[in-house]
Amino acid sequence: MGLQTEPRQFKNKIVNVFFSSPMLQKIKTYIAEKSLFEADTTLIVGLSGGADSMVLLDVLTLLGYRCIAAHCNFHLRGEESDDDARFVKKWCKENDIEFTSIDFDTKQYAADKKISIEMAARELRYSWFEVIRKQFVADAIAVAHHKDDSVETVLLNLIRGTGISGLSGISPKNGKIVRPMLCVTRTEIENYLREREIPFRTDSTNHEDIYTRNHIRLNILPMLQKINPSVSESIFRTSENVAEAEKVYKEAIDNDLKSVLLNDKIDIEKLKQTVSPSSVLFEILSPLGFHPSVIEDVNNAMDASPGKVFYSSARRLIKDRDYFLIDKINKSEYDNQTFLIDLTTQEILNPIRLEIKVTDVPKSIDKSNNILYADADKLSFPLVLRKWQSGDWFIPFGMKGRKKLSDFFTDQKFNLKQKEETWILLSGEDVVWVVGYRSDNRFKITSNTKKVVQIELKNDEIA
Repeated sequence: MGLQTEPRQFKNKIVNVFFSSPMLQKIKTYIAEKSLFEADTTLIVGLSGGADSMVLLDVLTLLGYRCIAAHCNFHLRGEESDDDARFVKKWCKENDIEFTSIDFDTKQYAADKKISIEMAARELRYSWFEVIRKQFVADAIAVAHHKDDSVETVLLNLIRGTGISGLSGISPKNGKIVRPMLCVTRTEIENYLREREIPFRTDSTNHEDIYTRNHIRLNILPMLQKINPSVSESIFRTSENVAEAEKVYKEAIDNDLKSVLLNDKIDIEKLKQTVSPSSVLFEILSPLGFHPSVIEDVNNAMDASPGKVFYSSARRLIKDRDYFLIDKINKSEYDNQTFLIDLTTQEILNPIRLEIKVTDVPKSIDKSNNILYADADKLSFPLVLRKWQSGDWFIPFGMKGRKKLSDFFTDQKFNLKQKEETWILLSGEDVVWVVGYRSDNRFKITSNTKKVVQIELKNDEIA
């Protein structure tokens, strides 16, 4: 780890008058072609101190943009990290460049979030960039990815498994994030560094191939270059073609999604009618963390019997009769709890919202399944509210024989999610109401009823 040259003493406003280079003009043209930002833009520039970010800052200042250099110290490399911070701060001060920095406890953040160090650093970096973008009223956040980075990303995605978007490389613009140097190679950047005598810091971990991206850069690409010396350019050009094809693909997929996906339900019959059901499934499920092999299993299960469940780390997909149901994996804190409702209770909000009142026999009965009417004298208080359990039974309203709830669910064609979310109301050990679905015949209003307990499930949904 160390400086490559000593920083020169100059002010950007002086050099602007005299200096130009082919790479400078190439980046200027690329910014215009991709409509990355306007001429009078204020930019937050991610500045690590490495070669790429030092060149990016130099180029953008020479092109006349107001730049605020932003440095993150992730404290992952001990004294090296602190040296980086001191170096970029000194460089910006000597060159009249606005500068701001922040320190992160990246390892603690990663542990708290249960994510990788790499992902933690990314989240911290971009979240802070957006904060200071607003603080400085900047138009965009410029980062130093270049053409070789995009090639490595394509190969990395290909190795891990990806859809069409993963083969299109790094996007020149993503929201407020812009990448003005995607048009130039690492070699061009190195030549520019020498020409401009720009100092930079070298991250010692860049030479360790224990990281997949470094392994691609240090080992795989050199092997591919033996087959085709221009392999990086070929891959980059192909990724640009894929990016153009993706626009057509995305439009077609978006049209299919409008008919296939409704909230968290995938209509299987409409899915079958699309040109490529597997592609539609991939675009729905991949962002939710489903592995490509699992998505393939889902595709093969369109005609399978209901009840099959597929999992990602945070969600599950339930095969129903006519739909695939997307559900979060979030075991309810209420699953094993019971809740008591006494005669004076007027409303409960958790675990579901119920409004309760004792009235005279109403002149008319609302036949909605969301309202229970029960003979008050037949009830034993407090009533008990809990999730249904295997073995529970009741006598459905209008019937004489007892019925297991599991059979009732089958008759009603409940899917797995509906079963898991069903609550029951009990008087003693007897089911009074399968909440939101059917009351028990034993507690119905008769000609002898004097007082009625009316309970309404609000919002038409069960928690």
